[in-house]
Amino acid sequence: MTTPRRRLARTLASVEMARAYSACALLSVFGSFAIAAFTSSATLNTIIAVLCVIGVGILWVRREELSPLRLAPSTLLAFLAWTLASTVWSTASAASVKAWAALAGYAVIAVVVGHIRDTLQTVRALGDALRILLGASLIAEIMSGILLDMPFHFLGIQGELAAGGPIQGLFGTRNMLGFVAVIAVITFVVEWRAQSLSAAVAIPSVVVAGFLALFSASPTVLVLAAAVGAASVALVIVRQAPAARRRPLQWAIGGVVLAVLIAIAIFRSRVIAVLDAGSDFNIRVELWSNLLTYVQQRPAQGWGWFGLWSDALYPFNSINYFTNDHHGSALNAFFDTLLQVGAGGLLLFCLLGGVALVRSWLVASVRRSVVYAWTPLVLVTLAVDSMFESFTLVNAGWFLLVLCALRAGQSRSWRENIDAVQTSSTPLPDR
Repeated sequence: MTTPRRRLARTLASVEMARAYSACALLSVFGSFAIAAFTSSATLNTIIAVLCVIGVGILWVRREELSPLRLAPSTLLAFLAWTLASTVWSTASAASVKAWAALAGYAVIAVVVGHIRDTLQTVRALGDALRILLGASLIAEIMSGILLDMPFHFLGIQGELAAGGPIQGLFGTRNMLGFVAVIAVITFVVEWRAQSLSAAVAIPSVVVAGFLALFSASPTVLVLAAAVGAASVALVIVRQAPAARRRPLQWAIGGVVLAVLIAIAIFRSRVIAVLDAGSDFNIRVELWSNLLTYVQQRPAQGWGWFGLWSDALYPFNSINYFTNDHHGSALNAFFDTLLQVGAGGLLLFCLLGGVALVRSWLVASVRRSVVYAWTPLVLVTLAVDSMFESFTLVNAGWFLLVLCALRAGQSRSWRENIDAVQTSSTPLPDR
């Protein structure tokens, strides 16, 4: 006769639980704004906390399958440790601790999903979640902008669909909708090419995501689409090249990327004019200029980790006062990290994303399955978007960064050599 404890352990270790947990986690993470809008922030925090507790339980009952050294990337642990340490010198320690708890909570959920689902299963689960959320966003915009012709203020929906946008969907802002739509297109195409999704479902999914991205009228969507398109072409070229030519080709691609970044910096005025993003860019320049004056006061350690800005906290209220605006972030993940946790935190943040991108790119270059292209393409999207928004530091963006860093470390990591020495068993298969 099985005891309740054994039944619980068996349930937590089951495939059905892994599938259900991943679905609930992805819907909660990417639907976080809608959950908070329909209910409250307390409800969202409770959901995230419950997912963390269940996730830790799942990892515990599966502990024999896991290696402690490969549980989480060292760069992730270092960044979390630094942001936790920043609560000591923060201007509002209680608020910093709460913000760090949210950061750690989303990271825990990402780590759990990364260990209980392989790459293809993760892509399929994310695709299902995004189809639901984007479909619901389209329905909400049609209801608001066409059928009822009235804004849904509690969701941030302005009802501008009939006027051609901008629209926000269930994601709060047009830029967030555009970002999610680009991630969705990557996911849907990879699903399709991996033959885990039929054309009858994949094509309408891509069309809906593209439609929402277009009507979001987000200037960052064009940049993201161009960056992902260029990265996809480069990855295809590398994957099709003979093994002996891949290394020089990789260096050549790196040189081209560096040259393009330099050219954009030199001719930024023309680029901004082409994108018709002059007003947005001017707002960002003013914000960053004011922000850097506060960075100079605490260049190494920053002002403490807060995640999203609050007008009740210093220095964010001061920055918003001098810019005569109500910014909720630095509109740049790198500047935001520099302001909140200083140069040390920025270095760790760049290492977390940079090491993951290099690892995942190298894996995708040699693995024949198209599913391995999902991780580097998502990381490219996060890196480019981080230049215009701070999405990568909170909620869905942070979740994706941690998930991709974990996925990259599972395939290429110094831990594999240590595991091989410490245990005679076969290492865990690449995910």
